[in-house]
Amino acid sequence: MFTIDTLFVTKIYRAELTGPKAERLNAELEGACLSIAEDDEAGQRWCEKNGYPGYTSYASLNDLPWRVPVFGDLLKHLDTHVAAFAKELEFDLKGRKLALDSLWINILPPGGVHTSHIHPHSVVSGTYYVTIPDGASALKLEDPRLGLMMAAPPRKAKAKPENRQFAYMAPKPGTILLWESWLRHEVPVNEAESERISVSFNYAWR
Repeated sequence: MFTIDTLFVTKIYRAELTGPKAERLNAELEGACLSIAEDDEAGQRWCEKNGYPGYTSYASLNDLPWRVPVFGDLLKHLDTHVAAFAKELEFDLKGRKLALDSLWINILPPGGVHTSHIHPHSVVSGTYYVTIPDGASALKLEDPRLGLMMAAPPRKAKAKPENRQFAYMAPKPGTILLWESWLRHEVPVNEAESERISVSFNYAWR
């Protein structure tokens, strides 16, 4: 007889905004993202200087939920889901809460990638997906223990998801994905024929 305990689980939170209200929200967000990308000269310069494919407002705009009402509408949804995720993770927040620290636009063109990274100085990170054309990239998540697996054999091609070293989450318009900010992730090459538009964010312990 033997038992196996599953310990140190890495949780990913997924929610879907659906229905006519979500469709209107996405349509307004897409228009706002494209308009901001066209007008944000500081963001354009940063992307060009840093070899960033497409456009991001990460380094240029830090007030989108207050600058543009539709991002404020999105923030209300995000606050609710981040609170639910924190409850699931059983964080002891000592009477404080997780609050939005930053929120930014990502427009990834065909052939563009976002290389592997983490989000330091925050607790929960995530992405809301606005426009996901056919062939657009899934989110690739890395087992946080990967760098310690010095002599481990490769996993079987059909290994259970919890035993794999990488996982892929394929979003659609209206998907919210949340994860703990230390989890390394990336966006592989966008093989779609049009832009992939999303809004990413960080929540900090305030």
